[in-house]
Amino acid sequence: MEELLDSVVLEKPVSTPIAGFDVERIREDFPILQTRVHGNPLVYLDNAATSQKPQAVIDAISNYYSGENANIHRGVHYLSELATRKYEETREKVRDLINAKSIREIVFVRGTTEAINLVSSTYGRENIRAGDEIIISNMEHHSNIVPWQLLCESIGAKLKVIPINDDGEIIFDEYLKLLNDKTKLVAVVHTSNSLGTINPVQQIISGAHAHDVPVLLDGAQAVPHQKINVQDLDCDFFAFSSHKFFGPTGVGVLFAKEDLLEKMPPYEGGGEMITSVTFEKTTYNELPHKFEAGTPNIAGVVALGKAIDYVSEIGYENIHRHEVELLKYATEELSSIKSLRLIGTAAKKAPVISFTLDNIHPHDMGTILDRQGIAVRTGHHCTQPVMERFNVPATTRASFAFYNTKEEIDRLVEGIHHGLNLFN
Repeated sequence: MEELLDSVVLEKPVSTPIAGFDVERIREDFPILQTRVHGNPLVYLDNAATSQKPQAVIDAISNYYSGENANIHRGVHYLSELATRKYEETREKVRDLINAKSIREIVFVRGTTEAINLVSSTYGRENIRAGDEIIISNMEHHSNIVPWQLLCESIGAKLKVIPINDDGEIIFDEYLKLLNDKTKLVAVVHTSNSLGTINPVQQIISGAHAHDVPVLLDGAQAVPHQKINVQDLDCDFFAFSSHKFFGPTGVGVLFAKEDLLEKMPPYEGGGEMITSVTFEKTTYNELPHKFEAGTPNIAGVVALGKAIDYVSEIGYENIHRHEVELLKYATEELSSIKSLRLIGTAAKKAPVISFTLDNIHPHDMGTILDRQGIAVRTGHHCTQPVMERFNVPATTRASFAFYNTKEEIDRLVEGIHHGLNLFN
């Protein structure tokens, strides 16, 4: 346990408030945090499922529909040009956020799930054949398991799984053993939603590239907490969702290297993804529009741009330092509960803590906490293989964001003790 606690301490531990970072001031930007649940102030600790939205993001959606609504790209009137400009400005903000080389590498989708399905349905079907192998890990979200299973079933390929140890970390030597001439793709989660594990993605990518194997990273849980540089990582595909990044639901991003996108067929057919259409032949649009058929979630994309602005203003360094303190404090406080077992004790973790309690099912504990205004997630978290690996039916998960406080962690601990007293 001491190793776990030490692992979340920065090289220079923060013992004083971070200059320019005022969590109470930040909380004022999130109207939902003023909500009362069953008569108690809301403690929202379900950020790995979806994050809350600052007023600036909420206003962006309202402003779009009340004063900017029009379809994009092909209109010549004022509103269409305005909506197009704001939509494409967000694409540039995303490019800058993850340091892609070009906006041609940024494809807007509905979320991480659709991004992975897009790669499976296009790159996968073009490049993977019967007998080939795809490598994933034992800690993947279902959205990074099922699309590859569907592909393997349809073409006769095989799915290989990297095992994890008792701390919830990838066993790297076993990963290297899985790589061979049959490997055609590696698809792994950057940061686990159920364990909090931050995977050694740089080394995973280097190992795959040594075999000329491309790598897809599920970055849904990484982008809200740490700065991503896809050029430094050298990943071939990277996917994340707006709604976990303080933006609206129904919007996501697929980054893919331009040379790969050029060779991939369209994911869907329809308007916008074409240059010309006749009954004899269709010519596809240039990147990235070749992969954006139909009218997109324009308001959602514009609002994602505001979320990026908001996070950028706070700064990843401030976010990281605050969340490190929260994780360290929560780990210490929860570890003091004798009947509590932590599930996921990796040396490198995001602000996510999953646990079980002796003789209390997670659903029961989640219900008890809810009556006290505390929102946590209970269940398998769309990672049933993880639950099987740790021999538990489900866990209770508390996941933090930069607007959470130590006082809220105190409320969580008190709520758990209340539940224990009820059952005892």
